[in-house]
Amino acid sequence: MRADLDTGYWEYPWYFFVTVFLLAVGLALILLGAVRSLFGSRRKPLLSWWSVAPLSLSAGIVAVVILFSMYSSETDLGSRVVTVAVNPGDRFSTIADQLVKERVVGRKWLLTYPARFLKLDRKLLPGTYVFTGKNSPRSVLDKIQRGDILLTEVTIPEGSPVWRVGSILGTQLALDSAELRQLNVDLHFLDSLEVPCLEGYLFPETYLFARGVGLRTVVREMVRMFHQKTDSLWEQTFTTGLTKHQTVILASIVEAETPLVAEKARVASVYANRLRLGMPLDADPTVIYGLGGLDRPLLRVDLEKESPYNTYRMQGLPPTPINSPGIEAIIAAMRPESTDYLFFVADGTGSGAHIFSRSNAEHNSARQRARINGKRAK
Repeated sequence: MRADLDTGYWEYPWYFFVTVFLLAVGLALILLGAVRSLFGSRRKPLLSWWSVAPLSLSAGIVAVVILFSMYSSETDLGSRVVTVAVNPGDRFSTIADQLVKERVVGRKWLLTYPARFLKLDRKLLPGTYVFTGKNSPRSVLDKIQRGDILLTEVTIPEGSPVWRVGSILGTQLALDSAELRQLNVDLHFLDSLEVPCLEGYLFPETYLFARGVGLRTVVREMVRMFHQKTDSLWEQTFTTGLTKHQTVILASIVEAETPLVAEKARVASVYANRLRLGMPLDADPTVIYGLGGLDRPLLRVDLEKESPYNTYRMQGLPPTPINSPGIEAIIAAMRPESTDYLFFVADGTGSGAHIFSRSNAEHNSARQRARINGKRAK
């Protein structure tokens, strides 16, 4: 996405008026000097101040008019699109060379000297600048001064673990996903963001970022969005007795278990009930997260592996969230439904819905129904 360059139509008559006015003043001064030279006192030298000054002033005015005309003259790229990438530390002279090479402007000095005067050469905003249609040195510098850069739309889906976020940022913004994992354990950086970890706090949303933006800037914006979306929630009453961080952890499990907004508070109630009774959560998504993500079904042997995320073998919540939960999952984790459910299983229809049960016997029956539904769905 980018803002189109829009030069007001009123500017061109104004340029014409100023040019004509300056030329008229210059011609008037020339005539005045000529008259005084012809009819003035013979005792005065021929090249008096009255004759030289108007000529010099007129020459200066004409030079200014010519320079301004060159500065505003346009080069038409037609339908051709030229993109110029500005990276942190790039010199303006290098950017000007590229603009001349791509025929966006005709002369380099018409960019470099005004840029030096405007100090644009010292405060280049990194990003990708897009040029098409008609451009002049004036419009090019105006675009650069405004920071009118091409923005990339980046969408972080709800339920994305940190490695998936890193993959998205790597693909769309050419950022290092390995660096994101390092930031996830950088205590100094985390303290500056006021979060215990990045997992769970990179809010799922659609963002606009410039190509060449730094990873820390991207992460700060995502965490800032988390605070913006949730700060007012923490002032409300929790029905679970969990801390803020524990609530985000529970929300991430809820997010991983169901895509249905109508079910989130009910799923949260199952885990809240288990926590209250001291039962293991038995949450498959936490086990999968502890194994680094799986591209296969979870096996029984996986449930026997030691891991702080194996909620079949340890009680309570895992140490961190397992993904970036959306606002509905966070609200559900704060205020689960009031139920006595302790189990749930996917209903087998492929709709994302679940069957909820109060006892192990009911749960086994529900699993049989889910298998039958699965066969029917096929």
